[in-house]
Amino acid sequence: MFSRKRLVPVAAALAGLLFGLDIGIIAGALPFITTDWQITIKQQEWIVSTMMLGAALGSVCNSWLSSRLGRRSSLLGSGVLFAIGTLGCAFASNIDIMLIFRVIQGFSIGIASYSAPLYLSEMSPKEVRGKRIAMYQVMINSGIVLAFLSDTYFGLSGNWRAMFAVLVIPAALLIFAVMMMPKSPRWLASRGRIAEAKTILHEIRHTDSQAHQEYEDIVDSLKVKQSGFHLFRSNKNFRRSVMLGMTLQFMQQFTGMNILMYYSPTVFKMAGFTTHLEQMISTVLVGLAFVITTAILAPFIDTWGRKPALKIGFAIMGVGMFCLGLLLEVIHNGNHAPVLAYLAVAMAVICIIGYAMSAAPMVWILCSEIQPLKGRDFGISCSTTMNWVANMVLGATFLSLLDGIGTTHTFWLYAGLNIVFILVTILYVPETKGVALEHIEANLMDGVRLRAIGEPEPQAS
Repeated sequence: MFSRKRLVPVAAALAGLLFGLDIGIIAGALPFITTDWQITIKQQEWIVSTMMLGAALGSVCNSWLSSRLGRRSSLLGSGVLFAIGTLGCAFASNIDIMLIFRVIQGFSIGIASYSAPLYLSEMSPKEVRGKRIAMYQVMINSGIVLAFLSDTYFGLSGNWRAMFAVLVIPAALLIFAVMMMPKSPRWLASRGRIAEAKTILHEIRHTDSQAHQEYEDIVDSLKVKQSGFHLFRSNKNFRRSVMLGMTLQFMQQFTGMNILMYYSPTVFKMAGFTTHLEQMISTVLVGLAFVITTAILAPFIDTWGRKPALKIGFAIMGVGMFCLGLLLEVIHNGNHAPVLAYLAVAMAVICIIGYAMSAAPMVWILCSEIQPLKGRDFGISCSTTMNWVANMVLGATFLSLLDGIGTTHTFWLYAGLNIVFILVTILYVPETKGVALEHIEANLMDGVRLRAIGEPEPQAS
């Protein structure tokens, strides 16, 4: 018999795929757009970063959209807008039109990047919640690799318009899948539709007792009177979780890993790979490392833990960024030995492995876990907006930083930030694996220090 609950991870995975495709496609398309339209460095940065501008705007609207329309309807709207934005980019006749549709593309991704992890966190049993959200990250990474492969194929003929046009296919699949998904019981309960919430809980949980206990927990969490911004304004404990979520997203972006996604051909050109095909093959290798690492580690997310992964990942990224900057400096100074180019690719791969095992999945997982139910829409909207604002700053400044402070110091800047992020993780980030959302919320609202709000629930005697 067909079970709608099986569509929950599928549809969220498709949303992640779109996210990844949009991140990856610009890396291959940008060199050809630059050649066709003879655009400047600053215009290149805007083609990359206007997508993030749109995503930030989408994130700002997310709290209202997800609260009023629901998580499922938000995902549906995201798929429709993505298709419109993609076709607009494919048929753009000049840079101004391209930028408009890049904003629309970004707006859709901003909605999806918010709604998909939130929907997964609310629909998944606590025992597999982290693994499911990590698999969403696997699909983002898979989308990046598929985009790189598509870029490589269409790059043989320089057809950057086709690179955009093919993205309509996954957008259509997302729209179809979302139309058949169940609504979030937590959202239904927050809107007063208690009977529907109870029915869906019994549909998506393995036993009636599990469904009943979760229903009781949801009802208890709804007793908080304020919600959204009113809760933020009146409750200092909620303000703590919002600021932590925003800090986590800032940290994820300023690891510097997305510059290896958006500008990887540029980075590998600096490393000594002269042809577009060589640059894209190196880019695909980086993307594959991203997918394989996340896929291997995803099943262990709920046993290993969020906090240890973050500390180890930031350390790996810090060392990798430092070494990559050093290698590019040696190459820039005239040593063009082929081994140095391959070592630069290896360092990029190491950086991506560190990111894939830590900040990439863990930040989205934590941001969906630490917010109380009555403030979840507002809290995740704030953190997702921070993600895209930081992402936009990253995309809009990388080429300028290379020109301003030089290649080596640009990469060393990101290396230093990763070391700082280890300290922030130690001091403020909680461990939330295997803990019910309602228990995390209770600790938060009781004023427990942030790094302890995920302390395990007491075992029944």
